[in-house]
Amino acid sequence: MRYLPQTQSARGQMLEKIGVSSVEDLYKDVPRGEMGHTFNLPGHQGELEVERALNAYANQNHAAPDGPFFLGAGTYYHHIPASVDYIIQRSEFLTAYTPYQPEIAQGTLQAIFEFQTFIAQLTGQDIANASMYDGATATAEAAMMARRVTKRRKIVAATALHPDYAAVLETYVGEVIYHDIEEAAAEEEPACIIIQSPNFTGQPENYEDWRAVCDKTGALLIVVVNEIVSLGLLPAPSMADIVCGEAQSIGLPMSFGGPHLGFFACKEQYLRQMPGRLCGMTEDADGKRGFVLTLSTREQHIRRDKATSNICTNQGLCALAFTVHMSLLGEEGFKRLACLNHERACALVDALSALKEVKIRNDAYFNEFVIELPRPASEIVEKLAAKGIIAGYPLGTDSTCRQLLVTATEMTTDEDITALTTALKEVLA
Repeated sequence: MRYLPQTQSARGQMLEKIGVSSVEDLYKDVPRGEMGHTFNLPGHQGELEVERALNAYANQNHAAPDGPFFLGAGTYYHHIPASVDYIIQRSEFLTAYTPYQPEIAQGTLQAIFEFQTFIAQLTGQDIANASMYDGATATAEAAMMARRVTKRRKIVAATALHPDYAAVLETYVGEVIYHDIEEAAAEEEPACIIIQSPNFTGQPENYEDWRAVCDKTGALLIVVVNEIVSLGLLPAPSMADIVCGEAQSIGLPMSFGGPHLGFFACKEQYLRQMPGRLCGMTEDADGKRGFVLTLSTREQHIRRDKATSNICTNQGLCALAFTVHMSLLGEEGFKRLACLNHERACALVDALSALKEVKIRNDAYFNEFVIELPRPASEIVEKLAAKGIIAGYPLGTDSTCRQLLVTATEMTTDEDITALTTALKEVLA
C-alpha cells in the first residue's frame, strides 16, 4: 500500500511554485537513455503475501540457538536476562533523541552517566563518554583524536587488528601503517599506535611492551577491545591513553551484525578532545542530584567544522541495555561471567587438542583462539554447516588458508563441544 501525503491539488501548487508543469520535467537534465530502466523484481503484492514471503526467507536462517555455535570474530553469542528487555521499555527511559533538555530526561541522562561509569571502571581510565556507534567507528574516532592531541598525522596499528576495524579506520583517516612491535618501535613521530587485546586471533597483548614503544616514539597508546567480557578476567588497560571498542556482548543480541554499541574512554587530560556525548552529574537549585550533557561546545551544532564530534545519535537504547545488564551482574557477576567464558574455551581447547588432525595456534587466549586444520578452513566450515554446526570464522577463503577462528562463551555446552569434535572427525577422515 502506497502512502502519498500530498493531494493532486497540493502537488500541482508545488510544481507551479517551482516553475514546471509536471514531475517528469524535474528530470529533463537526466540523459534519456538513463530513464525508464526496468528491474528484475516481482510485482507488488498484498500485505499477507509479503509476510509469507519474508517468513519463508527468515526460516532459512540458522540462528545461534539452533545448534552448536562457535562463531565470534567481533560479534558474540551471550545470554541476555529477560529482565533487560523489560526494563529498557519502561517509560522513564523513553527519548526520541539526544537528551538536551535535562528537565524532562533525567532517567535517560542517569542511565548514560551510569554507562560511562561502568566503562571507566572496566577500562581503568579517568573518563568515558556515551554515543559511539560501534567498535570500528570508535577506533577511527580514537585515531582522529590522537591526531588532534599530538598534532601528528601518522597512524600505526598492530598487524592483528580486526580486519573490519582496519577497513573502517582506513576509510576515516587514509593510510594506516601496520607493524609488529619491533617495527612500530622504529617508526618516527606517529600520532598513535593502535593495538587490539585480545587481538583478532584471540591472543591477549602485553600492554607494558606496547606502552614502552609509545613512550619512546611519543605516540598515544590506543587499546581496542572488541570482547568487553574479557575485561572481567584480563588486566584493565589502565596504562593506555585511549581505550575503545565494542560492548555488544553485554545486553545486546547479535542481530545479524547490529546495532552494536561502541565505547570510548581516555585520560582526563584529553577530555576536551574526546568525541561523542558526555553526561555529567551536578546539583540543581534545590541541592538535589541531577544529570546534564556537558562540554557541548565540542559538538557540531555549536562549533560546526571545528567540532571534535560529528556523531548524530546517543545510542541511548543500546547503552541502556548494557547498563541494565551490567547492573544485574554486578562486579562479582561480571567476573564470574568472564571466568565461565574462559572455562568454556579451555574445555573446547582440550577437546580439539585430542584430535591429531587439529593444532591449536594460540599460547594464550580468553574465549577465542585459532586452530589449524589439514584442509581448507572454508571447506570444513561448509561441511559442518550442513550438519547444523556453525564451526567458526575461516581466516581466509582460498585453498591455502587452513586456519579457523573459533569461540566459546557461557552459551557453549559440553554437548556442543562433543558435536563439533565428532563432526570434525567425520569430515577429516
